[in-house]
Amino acid sequence: MAQGGNAPLGSARVVIEVTAPKRLDVSGLLLTAAGKVRSDADFVFFNAPQGPGVTHRPAGGGSPDAIAVDTAAVPGEITRIVVTASLDDQRATFAGTEPTATLRDADTGRELFTFTPPRLSRETALVVVEVYRRGTEWKVRAVGQGYADGLAGIATDFGVSVEERTPAAAAATAPEAPPVPPAAPQAPGTAPRGAATPPPQAPGTPPPMPSGSPAVGKITLDKGRVNLVKGGSVSLEKGGKPFLSSVRMGLGWEPAGHGRSIDLDASVIAFDAQREKIDTAWFMKLSIFNGAIAHSGDNLTGKGGGDDEAITVHLAGLPPEVCGLVFVVNSFSGQKFTDIKNAYCRLVDTATDQELVRFDLAQSEPHTGVAMCKLVRQFSGEWVMTALGEYVNAKTARSMVKPAAAML
Repeated sequence: MAQGGNAPLGSARVVIEVTAPKRLDVSGLLLTAAGKVRSDADFVFFNAPQGPGVTHRPAGGGSPDAIAVDTAAVPGEITRIVVTASLDDQRATFAGTEPTATLRDADTGRELFTFTPPRLSRETALVVVEVYRRGTEWKVRAVGQGYADGLAGIATDFGVSVEERTPAAAAATAPEAPPVPPAAPQAPGTAPRGAATPPPQAPGTPPPMPSGSPAVGKITLDKGRVNLVKGGSVSLEKGGKPFLSSVRMGLGWEPAGHGRSIDLDASVIAFDAQREKIDTAWFMKLSIFNGAIAHSGDNLTGKGGGDDEAITVHLAGLPPEVCGLVFVVNSFSGQKFTDIKNAYCRLVDTATDQELVRFDLAQSEPHTGVAMCKLVRQFSGEWVMTALGEYVNAKTARSMVKPAAAML
């Protein structure tokens, strides 16, 4: 299988073996539609080898570490089983020693699929493959998504208490820097934490707007639907007041060639006032901030009418430290944006399903990622949408974090 590829599972009971030139620890995580484990009991590894429908098989007798999946025994609320690999030597990386996953029929041992991710570098842990439901059918997808912070990074992303359960936590590690406390809610007209404090204003004058926001004469939603061009902005206000509490960002595209499928992935990256990433909603983590941001799920072809993927944002439910959202689209399988056409993003009022703002990407470039637009919370509390259309060589949302932060 190629990275990003998917196929019907082909058997109700399978074993996923993972091998590499270096010693590995293989684990499985049972995830709900929200992209999280229900509890630490849904994390299956060598110290906790049994889960509902999922079992860890330790290496021995010539057989490698593996995760066995009996789809008939997997609880109905579980939509995905993610198979991970981490290096036993926590000082080593996967550079030049990419692991290979072999999926076999558990009853006959027959090989069904193999997958080796493209060349890795600083990664010390990897989401190798995922077994997932599509309606009543079970499928397998080649992922190959790397993490530089070991299995603990993967486990934390999926909601596991790493202090208690992960093998990585059992080893002695250097003390981590204390976490930065979340920003307190800001009074209207004050700068977010870390931003320059605006000078005092004369009575009756509005507070200064942050860099990149519309100037006097800004575009709002007062006159109805707004079409943006690259670099254009619109305030989500109407009649001088916030107009929206919940919005849906729809993203769409079409294959440029006849009959070709294009597997693109839409994501949203949330940042704080210091342009530090807080969290990301993507195809492997569909819900963040207790559902304040919800992803519609992965579209694997780009075909069909309407939005290919959509991300709903309940603006009123976002934590106060969230100051910016950047919506990105990536080609997980490595296809360039010159292979697509008619890419767009549009902002929709979830209450009325009315399209309010639209940005059509005017040109394509031979890159694997694009930042489509951003939503930025102003000092006053209003939200402003800006069309970006900036291309980046990045196959995943994880690789888009630094470029996206620089665009805020």
